[in-house]
Amino acid sequence: MDNKKPNNKMDFFGRYLTIWVALCIVIGVLIGKWFPLIPKTLSEFEYAKVSIPVTILIWLMIYPMMLKVDFSSIVKATKKPKGLAITCITNWLIKPFTMYLIAMFFFKVVFRNFIDSNLAEDYLAGAVLLGAAPCTAMVFVWSHLTKGDPAYTLVQVAVNDIILLFAFAPIVAILLGVSDVPVPYDTLLLSVVLFVVIPLIAGYLSRKYIIKIKGIDYYENIFLKKFNSTTIIGLLLTLIMIFSFQGEIIINNPIHILLIAIPLIIQTFLIFLLAYGSARLLRLKHNIAAPAGMIGASNFFELAVAVSISIFGLESGATLATVVGVLVEVPVMLTLVNIANKTKHWFRDGKQIS
Repeated sequence: MDNKKPNNKMDFFGRYLTIWVALCIVIGVLIGKWFPLIPKTLSEFEYAKVSIPVTILIWLMIYPMMLKVDFSSIVKATKKPKGLAITCITNWLIKPFTMYLIAMFFFKVVFRNFIDSNLAEDYLAGAVLLGAAPCTAMVFVWSHLTKGDPAYTLVQVAVNDIILLFAFAPIVAILLGVSDVPVPYDTLLLSVVLFVVIPLIAGYLSRKYIIKIKGIDYYENIFLKKFNSTTIIGLLLTLIMIFSFQGEIIINNPIHILLIAIPLIIQTFLIFLLAYGSARLLRLKHNIAAPAGMIGASNFFELAVAVSISIFGLESGATLATVVGVLVEVPVMLTLVNIANKTKHWFRDGKQIS
């Protein structure tokens, strides 16, 4: 792996990222409310419930990170199991069940005077769908912002995606008591191909070609720097588009959105602290610990929304809960990125991963 000391100087977008994110969320919501024709038109460009315009913007985010992957180091990453063990245990043996317990406690106990019992069941279902779907594509963004090891992040995402294919439906069925969970596998498989496989192949071919004709020095010191702000710009444009789709829903349900957000935020912090803290106890390097914490804390909200619509319908409380998952995702994850960056010194005495 590359042992060069990373450049810690943040660019203009990076320094004020929280402000840009807040502005983009507001702009997206207002577009959805005042100019509904724009998201309505864009939403027609989809396949298997995957938005093609959003996919293009996600490529804009992920491609620069795939360019940084040293593909020869991927095999080495698979031989270092501690980080992968943290990811798998947190995502699949802890996260879905803590999400269920936390959501049930808030929706049925703490908020019982504010939320109808039937609606509470719907919100619980939406929270479970989020909890059973750990993140895939967006993890590359959070890893990038914490200077995570891109090769190891890729392996973590790949392992997570494989487990997701088999574990998502049974976990949802167990927690919700739904005997036949109609998982849209076309959406799931297409998302993996679009958000991981295609950017990975593009990054590999670009790296191989540029190094061949220009050399490794040009590639690392000139070519890669051309994409310094691309990931952040892609993130901000994606937020505008996503929230333009959900603008009217968010404006029409302000109180319930706040109530739904509370257990989701608590769950996110809990899962991150469990994974990140475990990585520190195991003395892993920070560039492994940070993405290991991020992959469980964030959610594969595209899948959760699609499944909720399939089971409960577009206008259901469950679908609203998954939309709130989108709403809180980025601000909360940026907070966790900040925490990870400020606690990097915890991992300086870590031993080599084994």
